[in-house]
Amino acid sequence: MQISATDFASLLCSRLCHDLLSPVGALNNGLELLADEQDPAMRARCLELLAESARASANKLKFFRLAFGAAGGFGDVVDTREARAAIEGLFAENRRVKLGWMVAEPTLPKPVIKALLNLALIGGDALVRGGQLDIGAEANEGGIEIVVRADGPRIVLDPELRHALSGEGDLLAPRAAAAFLAHALVEQSGGSLQVSPADAEVLLFGASFPRG
Repeated sequence: MQISATDFASLLCSRLCHDLLSPVGALNNGLELLADEQDPAMRARCLELLAESARASANKLKFFRLAFGAAGGFGDVVDTREARAAIEGLFAENRRVKLGWMVAEPTLPKPVIKALLNLALIGGDALVRGGQLDIGAEANEGGIEIVVRADGPRIVLDPELRHALSGEGDLLAPRAAAAFLAHALVEQSGGSLQVSPADAEVLLFGASFPRG
């Protein structure tokens, strides 16, 4: 798959704007309602909604900063507790998705963390009716292996995302930015990325990173 750095930056920005539009828009609507509302009970409810929207916006920004940006510092490794907090924050408002965290390593290389976060994002988005999202990573003598498993009553993985994860195709929509980044991170590290077949009962991502 060939895509210029400029085009990818545009896709990534479009994805960020799309995901932040809802909570930021809710903040704007809440402020407008608060300005016109005189009833104390309704004003209190408006403030609750504003707090929820602000919290959702902050959680999304923290996740995207670590998954897409330079959060975690400029070192080679990232504390896995930071990655867990980012994922839990991202899905905090979605009570239909239950998280399972199976990462015992205290730190992992930054490319591994970023790939793990992006695969978790894709897996969570695929659970359109909720379900279980399990995230695991293990380091061994050969390298590091990560796995993301999504299981629910309805799982939808857009074909364009599947193609981006496998490195196929040339044209990408903003929603495929995370898939493209996950593939690039694994490929640049000399590893491999696998996706469960389209007709599988669960959605499974697996990636291996060699040591070095």
